[in-house]
Amino acid sequence: MSVSEGFDSHLDKDQIDQDYNARATVTPAEFDRIMDDYLNASRNLGLRHMKQEGVVYDTKSGEKFDFLGPRGYKTPVVVFIHGGYWRALSRQHMLFPADLMTRHGISSIVPDYTLAPDASLSEIVRQMRAVLTYIWRNAGKMNIDRKRIYVTGSSAGGHLAAALAADGWHREAGLPSSILAGAMPVSGLFDLAPIQRSFAQEWLSLGDTEVEALSPLRHVPENGCKMTVAMAEHEAAGFTRQSGSFASAWGATGAPTDLQVVGGRNHFDVILDWCEETSVLSQALLALVRD
Repeated sequence: MSVSEGFDSHLDKDQIDQDYNARATVTPAEFDRIMDDYLNASRNLGLRHMKQEGVVYDTKSGEKFDFLGPRGYKTPVVVFIHGGYWRALSRQHMLFPADLMTRHGISSIVPDYTLAPDASLSEIVRQMRAVLTYIWRNAGKMNIDRKRIYVTGSSAGGHLAAALAADGWHREAGLPSSILAGAMPVSGLFDLAPIQRSFAQEWLSLGDTEVEALSPLRHVPENGCKMTVAMAEHEAAGFTRQSGSFASAWGATGAPTDLQVVGGRNHFDVILDWCEETSVLSQALLALVRD
């Protein structure tokens, strides 16, 4: 797919800006409350399960991750990647799912990445690939099961999780193409062509080569990992379209694929469902890791 044939190419810029403006789906007060909820839940639920804090996973950038979870031997691990349109938030906002994971014998790794515009999207993706490379090479001493590595993330983190599941980068990193057992992008973006034409271009400065290389929808592997694509009922329209299209493309290869729409939630509060074990989002993630 060429850049000119990219997703939503028939829409004008005003419509693109509207359809990819997740902030417009909530009021400023709701947004601020949800961001506070991330931090409060992380402090109250996640921090109690800290095993290693501030592990440098990439010497080039100096970026770090937190390692949380049970003390068991060879546990599965889920990498939780924060959102923020690649320019905001931090790992401190994404520690809370570790409480759910720990109760089920699953470890969690929560990385930071250098935010745009201080880093290009190519560099951010490189850093997330460095996280997986670190986990793979250090699985033994971390008591992680190499065969059960999963990735998830919300919004920009959903794009990054899908980029890690996408094809074409493993050989250069010295990794097998089957490194992931499963992925669960939540409210993600999978083709960057409309983002290049949107307000987000102000801090991303995407070139055509980046759009092509970093759009997971354009790099669906023939033999992909298990995939659960999740989104909120009340997403901005562009996010809804992209999640549906990515789930269809991934499933068309024959890979086990599920699309989950979480009722009553918006782009930002949907991941807070990981605070409740019985929620649709929690059960979907647990099913992905168990199966």
